[in-house]
Amino acid sequence: MIIVMEHNATIDQLNRVIKYVEDRGLKTQVNKGELLNVIAVIGDKSGLNAENIAAIEGVREVKKIQEAYKLVSRIAHPEDTVIKFPNGVKIGGLERPVLMVGPCSVEKDFDGLLQVATAAKEMGCQFLRGGAFKPRTSPYDFQGLEEKGLQYLAQAREKTGLLVVTEVMDTMDIALLCKYADILQVGARNMQNFKLLKALGRIKKPVMIKRGPAATIKEFLLAAEYVVSNGNPNVILCERGVRGFDTQFSRNVLDIAAVPIIKKYSHLPVIVDPSHGTGKRYLIEPMGKAALVAGAHGLMFEVHHDPDNAMCDGAQSLGIEQFKEVARSLNKLIGRIDYDNKNNK
Repeated sequence: MIIVMEHNATIDQLNRVIKYVEDRGLKTQVNKGELLNVIAVIGDKSGLNAENIAAIEGVREVKKIQEAYKLVSRIAHPEDTVIKFPNGVKIGGLERPVLMVGPCSVEKDFDGLLQVATAAKEMGCQFLRGGAFKPRTSPYDFQGLEEKGLQYLAQAREKTGLLVVTEVMDTMDIALLCKYADILQVGARNMQNFKLLKALGRIKKPVMIKRGPAATIKEFLLAAEYVVSNGNPNVILCERGVRGFDTQFSRNVLDIAAVPIIKKYSHLPVIVDPSHGTGKRYLIEPMGKAALVAGAHGLMFEVHHDPDNAMCDGAQSLGIEQFKEVARSLNKLIGRIDYDNKNNK
């Protein structure tokens, strides 16, 4: 249920409605728009009388929402969510799409990471991505450098100004990652780790959730609902492909249609990861372009200083020179024509 207030409703009237609902054991969340304030009601509403609420002074209308994802839906929050960072970067709405690039895993070679970060900055990217804690299918694969990897990412940020995106795997690591990261990423394998999602709802850092390999869009949105309903509205959704059956040519099926679908039903920003979505470096550029044309608010893909010798996911990583060519092409599509011309004089 959502309660829409009149455009001229007072704070006292708003608080009266909130008190009425919360006195009956439910939670509320206020979404403030330019014209109207909307109160989302969370919990078992069987004992709540919609007609009584509608009669309270200042209430414009009461709507029942059928979707289970109440807070991340367009009905509860018609305006796009735009996530803002201290350095002025924004994700969402009509803002220019962002680029998040970097190696799958942060490795012991810091100079290699810095080469990637320097190239990313040169090409107009805003974020450096890299895993310090790695959820690997095999326990014998490289598991990440942990805090040392976070320190490397922070050092690269100091030298380039890029914001840092890195994965969180466990509730016990959240405080540590908050010291180093600008966005905490929930990996595809943890999309339905509900304890982790709830804990991430209690922090202030932006959270990016990657779609699980067998998750429906509804399940994807409900994962975001866990974070938002626990108090953190700064959630980014990342489409990274779902499991298909033709694994000879592509690692996953990259669901480009998910972008406009999510934008229709949710206000949250959505970006696309063509590296994990395809598993092939030659597909990053065409599928990245397709995602941008479909309306994605950004792209995340893998770049490594020596992809043929990367400790993981080298086949879906661009080398630095190849990355620069792809970035020039993407910048043209995004609209950075002036930047591209300046760097090719």
